[in-house]
Amino acid sequence: MELLEKIRMNARRYNKRVVLPEGTEERTIQAADAVIAEGLARVTLLGDPAEIRALADRLGLKNIDRAAIINPVSHPMKDKYIDLMVELRKSKGLTREEASRLIEDPLYLGVMMIKNGDADCEVAGARNTTGDVLRPALQIVKTAPGISVVSGAFIMILKDKEFGADGVIVFADGAVHPNPTDKELAEIAVCTARTTKTLVGVEPKVALLSFSTMGSAKHEMVDKVVSATKLAKEMAPEFMFEGELQADAALIESIGQRKAPGSKIAGKANVLIFPNLECGNIAYKLVERLAHAQAIGPILQGMAAPINDLSRGCSVSDIINVIAIAANQAAGINK
Repeated sequence: MELLEKIRMNARRYNKRVVLPEGTEERTIQAADAVIAEGLARVTLLGDPAEIRALADRLGLKNIDRAAIINPVSHPMKDKYIDLMVELRKSKGLTREEASRLIEDPLYLGVMMIKNGDADCEVAGARNTTGDVLRPALQIVKTAPGISVVSGAFIMILKDKEFGADGVIVFADGAVHPNPTDKELAEIAVCTARTTKTLVGVEPKVALLSFSTMGSAKHEMVDKVVSATKLAKEMAPEFMFEGELQADAALIESIGQRKAPGSKIAGKANVLIFPNLECGNIAYKLVERLAHAQAIGPILQGMAAPINDLSRGCSVSDIINVIAIAANQAAGINK
């Protein structure tokens, strides 16, 4: 079974509640219609109900009446969400008047629904920037316990099944955090291990990459990876981490055993953690283009609840896939 098909099958089984703040955006409402038809999630659309229904009629969508549609300006839960937002942000001096304005922003309403237990996950970004999507999420939902950074993982599906888990390797961070400290890099490694187990369904074998393997070079950049590996092992002893490893030692068993003899991960890695965003972003794009791999992501990780950011150039199919991924993430958090 192909990975995306498996993710969708699991989403149908989990039956999670997804909130879509961009309910009046054309690709989003088309994706919502398909998600409802496939039973991938229970959908809530945020936006003016008349505008949403008119758009659905114009596009010939048949399933939108099965979605919950909430008007951010006027809905029965508005006062309760305002009270909760004021309580959550009182240390920042948020007034009720300010909260009343913010709650009418669908991106704030979406994360408040998650915080109040009325939704399990959110998908946005077809219309809004990454900063606009993440700002309310970080203010209200915040990061997961023990995690201080949000990062972006890419599931790379390779034509060559020799590598990773039958051709599937997870890369991070390729999207969010420019230059993590050793502690932050350890957190990214732990989050990516969890993402891999939840979405790919295999035991993660995590290689923290460098230009050095097991002390073959000395540099402060290598020291960061060595320290991050130690911290990751302490944070999540249930997973396997190895570092520092060069990319060939992580991926090719003969080289891995020569450069890191006795390693359980060298040559068998299915998760690659890059030392900074520059390396991760370049690597996933090179593999995508030169190896003709399919890159699924970025999948945001590290939040207390799944909040995924789309590219503004995304397709309807992209949105459907990200909704299915978010549903799987929500199930993983709740286990």
